[in-house]
Amino acid sequence: MKTEKRVLVPIADGSEEIEAVTVIDVLRRAGANVTVASVMASQTITASRGVVITADCLLADCERAWDLIVLPGGMPGAEDLAGCAALVEMAREQLAAGHWLGAICAAPVVVLGRHGMLDQRIATCHEGFRQELGEQALAARGEPVVCDRNLVTSQAPGTAMAFALTLVECLYGEKQRQSVAAPMAVTSS
Repeated sequence: MKTEKRVLVPIADGSEEIEAVTVIDVLRRAGANVTVASVMASQTITASRGVVITADCLLADCERAWDLIVLPGGMPGAEDLAGCAALVEMAREQLAAGHWLGAICAAPVVVLGRHGMLDQRIATCHEGFRQELGEQALAARGEPVVCDRNLVTSQAPGTAMAFALTLVECLYGEKQRQSVAAPMAVTSS
């Protein structure tokens, strides 16, 4: 029997919708209790391509204990996430406690790297931020998804499904990953 895991997905105006929604959807299919929290003044945000998303709550109203926190990319969404001091502190605590932290696209660099959280980590990110990642991280990789201890990073909207399924595997194991992937006709990651 799988145990329910608590997952936080913070969002902001300009967050990349494919990355946010794919992660939310796939983790919910796996059985995770996913909370979507806006770092903006409103629960409703407008994502990077104009999709309107209503969060479950504001980040300020969230608890702070999570099995996984996942940071979507997108600009200026990643900058808004990086500018949220409470979220940056939560990310630091998540890494330090050995709990799972995921970041995709611009988020590895803009949220984590610019706050000094990658200097001892191997990571990947969107190609447009690769040079900066190389200056921030222990090592920058070009793979679609990179796992380094309790940190999972990914490249862009096109890698969001592989990223989300990797997060399922981190929380629940390979069997649950396959169980979630099969009905969606995901044959490889």
